[in-house]
Amino acid sequence: MTPSDPVWGLSGKRWLWWGHGSIVSERMERKEKLRYGIVNFEKRKHPRFNIDLPIEYVLDDTPVREGRAANASEGGLMLYLPERMQVGQTLTIKLFFPSETRLERVSAKVQVVWCDLVPTEENWGDYRTGVMFVDITPENLDELKTFLKSLSG
Repeated sequence: MTPSDPVWGLSGKRWLWWGHGSIVSERMERKEKLRYGIVNFEKRKHPRFNIDLPIEYVLDDTPVREGRAANASEGGLMLYLPERMQVGQTLTIKLFFPSETRLERVSAKVQVVWCDLVPTEENWGDYRTGVMFVDITPENLDELKTFLKSLSG
């Protein structure tokens, strides 16, 4: 059979016209994918946890500003900020979260990885910003890990 030959095939109890060979092979591939499905695994190094926590940040020598952290991992955060950040900018942040007996704080330097404008119903900020940790002390990283572990269960 050549790719241009017409093809007939059995589907259930009926014979169906599938068209020409090259088209048939594409359809067969699609059917195989549908039959077995496709699973998209997240390619992140660390799992993310949804949160809603206050942050403070400083950009260069500007006054302290406020924002919200919407998710967190050992590698970074997704923030809602009132201003647009440029990819590559470095911020100094403080993330505040409750502990059993007191309010904990994690301080770190982060680098902006992405930023987009997003209207939100909550008053979290107009810009959704992904940041990764570039300088965090071992003590602060341990505090963050302990907090994230408490969220997982």
